[in-house]
Amino acid sequence: MSELSVSTIVAFMTYVAIVLSIGFYAYLKTKNATDYFLGGRELSPVVSAISAGASDMSGWVLLGLPGYAYLAGLEAAWISIGLVIGVAANWMLVAKRLRIYSALLDDAVTLPTFLQRRFADKTPWLKVIASISILLFFLFYVGSGLIAGGKLFNEVFGFDYHIAVFVSVTLILVYTLFGGFLAVSWTDVFQGLLMLLALACVPVMVISQAGGGGEFASGINQTNPELLNMFTDANGDALGLMVIVSTMGWGLGYFGQPHILARFMALRSASETSKAASIGVFWAAVCYLLAIMVGLSGVAYLPDLLPDSEKVFIALTGLIFHPFIAGILLAAILAAIMSTVDSQLLVCSSSLAEDLYPLMVKKQLTTENRLQIGRIAVVVLALCATLLAMQPDGKVLDVVSYAWAGLGASVGPAILVSLYWKKMTSSGALAGIVVGGLTVIGWSQLEGGIFDLYALVPGFVLSLITIGLVSVLDKKPENQIVASQFNLMEEQVRSASIK
Repeated sequence: MSELSVSTIVAFMTYVAIVLSIGFYAYLKTKNATDYFLGGRELSPVVSAISAGASDMSGWVLLGLPGYAYLAGLEAAWISIGLVIGVAANWMLVAKRLRIYSALLDDAVTLPTFLQRRFADKTPWLKVIASISILLFFLFYVGSGLIAGGKLFNEVFGFDYHIAVFVSVTLILVYTLFGGFLAVSWTDVFQGLLMLLALACVPVMVISQAGGGGEFASGINQTNPELLNMFTDANGDALGLMVIVSTMGWGLGYFGQPHILARFMALRSASETSKAASIGVFWAAVCYLLAIMVGLSGVAYLPDLLPDSEKVFIALTGLIFHPFIAGILLAAILAAIMSTVDSQLLVCSSSLAEDLYPLMVKKQLTTENRLQIGRIAVVVLALCATLLAMQPDGKVLDVVSYAWAGLGASVGPAILVSLYWKKMTSSGALAGIVVGGLTVIGWSQLEGGIFDLYALVPGFVLSLITIGLVSVLDKKPENQIVASQFNLMEEQVRSASIK
């Protein structure tokens, strides 16, 4: 669908107008830094669950995952299984405790600040290293979203790829700058529902046009029957244990994704996490299943192999639907991109404004200063990510997998253990973040043998081991005070569980 279509343009512009309107309304509701970075901690369970899912599912769910299923078939199901387990574990193990702990620790609105206050760390190193880890890996994550945006506008409207990237980042910046967390969360709900609609429509239409599920499967069998076997690859070779562990290992990354954890911190009540969890897990399971169905639909429906497998969703919508309907469905890709990139930019800006900048200028900032610095940071980070996205041949899923592993292995174990182990220390947290992050960076540069294992898995395990060893060896006197503080927070957790 490379030619401009008036109907498609109208559909796109309608979507953009709705998103910008939501952003402007959120701007009117944003009064201070807590509003801008966490929405005043007043998110309902529905908004929290769907916005968490939408911010998680960037363009890779409409481009990367269908493209993987298009080439590998049901092998892609292992990623989905791991991710759904990860979503459930994140809600059950982290959500309630993080909401309570972060509020009690002098209203900590960022993960680095939470860690620093959790361990009463008087040095800046834990906060600084955690912030740098988030910023480093999030730049790649935001870059992956802009790559997806560039592919979308290039394919649909024929824009030059580089211009298309700038169009994507401009749209995202406009409403993120003004509305902050409320704009991001409210638009994520709208965009998440649009994503779900788009993912459902494409396979339903393909199956109906094929004459039912039997004809659909027959079309795949004619291409390659091995695509319908989740225990073999596309060549019919049995999947090894390393492949299954690597793909399912994606689920470990959820514990360290700040843009998702921010939704937990923003819940209006810790007692509502169970309701939000049910919605979030169900929503994620349906979306991942449908994304794989889109990829398989491409195998059954498209006559020729696509040169870029990540454009299978775009190709199918262009062939099946009227241009106006196709425009609405293709806007879902933009929705997926925007719902993640806006959240990530906001997390990065909050880390700069709340954690790093005050240390650099060595003074406390006023509410107005924090808002101003946060908005400037959004622009600077978006421009840096844009530079990373200037390679049109980049694969969305590859870039996402690196950023996901980096965040999951560095920040994830530190957050998870800090919520359950009162003997954990600031030195243990710092060492775990460093070891996890460096493991991912180093492991990703190697290949062959054990190094074919997804870097998140060894990074997560080594980070956990490091946290345990260093914390046990750390005998600082203030650790006893921190342990007492942990007991007080645990009482709040038990109280919230009773309600």
